Amino acid sequence: MLEKRLIQFLSEDNQIMNDLKLVRQLDLPQSYIAAGYIRNYVWDRLHGYGNRRTYGDIDVIYYDPQDISEERDRLLEDELKRSTGNDKWSVKNQARMHIRNEASPYLSTLDALKRWPETATAVGAMLDQTDQFLVCAPHGLEDLFKMVVRRSPFFSDQAYYLERVGKKEWDRLWPLLTIVEE
Repeated sequence: MLEKRLIQFLSEDNQIMNDLKLVRQLDLPQSYIAAGYIRNYVWDRLHGYGNRRTYGDIDVIYYDPQDISEERDRLLEDELKRSTGNDKWSVKNQARMHIRNEASPYLSTLDALKRWPETATAVGAMLDQTDQFLVCAPHGLEDLFKMVVRRSPFFSDQAYYLERVGKKEWDRLWPLLTIVEE
């Protein structure tokens, strides 16, 4: 099962485990570390690379419709940056992100993730209070582990998707990827 494989990969990296525990301490509803931090680590492992820390951000996502202020996210980012010395933390309340994306309000973290540009990026992981992993992957994990970059069926802007994939140069960093352009 791919979820067990993802959990095994993540549990074998001390830095990722420390970061998951740190995010858990924030006690944010429906909170996950997601996106490139997870995706790039898995692709590095599948390519046989050591963990190169190729992520642009450590994306923390959560869902709290009671407080959608950007200020809260900035304060949380500052707290994470101070406590780790790593300036790559990015915290975003998914209950607010529909505004930026000019969409209908998202109903949950899962609902927001399914609308991200690529299926392999729409993956999050968290640790619950008993150190059990919870994975949020609305499109499953098959594309992530088969190294397929595919536009999410809920992301309609194909031009943006293609531009994003081109700028990221993922095919240069991970030559075994298959990029689906449609």
